[in-house]
Amino acid sequence: MASTPPTAHVDEDTPQNEGSKLKTFISILRKFIGVADLAAVRFSLPSQLLEPTPNLEYWNYLDNPSAFAAIGTSDEPLDRMLEVLRFWFTKDLKYVKGKPCKPYNSCLGEFFRCNWEAEDNAPRIDTKSLQASSSGNASSASSVKSVKSAKVNGDPRTASTVSVVQTATNPTGPTVRISYLTEQTSHHPPVSAFYVSCPEKGLHARGFDQISAKFTGTAIKVAPGEHNLGIFITLEKRDNETYQLKHPAAHLGGILRGSLSVSVGDYAYATCPRTKLKAILHYIEDGWLGRAQNKVEGVIFKYDPEKDDKTRIKDVPDADVVARLGGVWKDRIVFTLGPKPLDSHPPDKQTTIIDLNPLTVAPKAIPPKEKQAENESLTLWDGVTQAILSKQFSKATNVKVELEEKQREKARERERKNETWKPVFFDQATDKRGTPDLTEKGRQVLERAQKGDWSLEGII
Repeated sequence: MASTPPTAHVDEDTPQNEGSKLKTFISILRKFIGVADLAAVRFSLPSQLLEPTPNLEYWNYLDNPSAFAAIGTSDEPLDRMLEVLRFWFTKDLKYVKGKPCKPYNSCLGEFFRCNWEAEDNAPRIDTKSLQASSSGNASSASSVKSVKSAKVNGDPRTASTVSVVQTATNPTGPTVRISYLTEQTSHHPPVSAFYVSCPEKGLHARGFDQISAKFTGTAIKVAPGEHNLGIFITLEKRDNETYQLKHPAAHLGGILRGSLSVSVGDYAYATCPRTKLKAILHYIEDGWLGRAQNKVEGVIFKYDPEKDDKTRIKDVPDADVVARLGGVWKDRIVFTLGPKPLDSHPPDKQTTIIDLNPLTVAPKAIPPKEKQAENESLTLWDGVTQAILSKQFSKATNVKVELEEKQREKARERERKNETWKPVFFDQATDKRGTPDLTEKGRQVLERAQKGDWSLEGII
């Protein structure tokens, strides 16, 4: 039988400042040094240390939904890969613009749904026009915006940009509706399945979210769990062309300094077997000394899906390279065409694929309270959220403990009856392919969400 995880003794009725919260956090973490996977332990933090946000609401990849809606626009395979990477670079806006936080642990069967109204205004990526422009035929580059200010990596800003713009709270132009559904499908290990639907654009994305985490004594290393094979994006209007985007490992550092920050020192990959294009992104780890650089460099190249053996940029022959990327993943990233090193191109021959500086996390449209089920995230955790917001931390902890105990009792009841729990909206709790399938109920929820109908009547 598993031992009870360590807990911290804190006076929850006395509000803590950020420094005190961090000291409490460190005192808890030190008891887990050497534990192989913190995520599997699912230890319970005092309510003062929690962000009043359900995990399923917090953990999504559409911080800029316009970038997602623009995937698949171009007829050129290279341009579509660049559209996918532009989306990839926006998915972590929450970490770039906000502080790292610990949301609530999800309960088995808990679910969350929402819509985004994405502005259909992302600049078109047209590398043929860029090539024509660089050879002197500037008039053909009408899809690429000209800009005249700021800097990229210390150089004058690139002459052109295809970066997305900030999603407005109340868009005035054409919009595309994107619907999202996620469900906690496993408790041990903690796994959730998600599905993103954008039928107007013929787009969907899906995957399993699971992390493994280990405290090293100075930082927490967070990596994809065994069931997390990345984000799978499918272009239905292009014969179901599918892209697999694999996550890199990240580090939550600055714990001892009292200033939490996310850094990445690993490789990420985007592959498309149908177009036979692959991207390798190398997030360069910061040195022990000096300020964080948050640099990333990348390459897009032709590959053989039957022999996918290139995992590092230096392993890719120049003859296979079609584009290179580089910059700061928390700031601005540029790309150039062809195999030549990115730095060998003058700034006016580099194109900005993403500029995160003007962007913030886009707002969601959520179901009204009266349309939510009791196990829907915002309703399930509402008592805890309201108590934290009103600084009634002891009450928040008590409500959280009651919720967690109810989950344990349900698990004991299933064990007594020899019952196996099954997800409601997804066919499987986990899957070795990494691509969860919707049940009929899951499809109905997303179809109604697309119509702005939040009713669950006749579904659950």
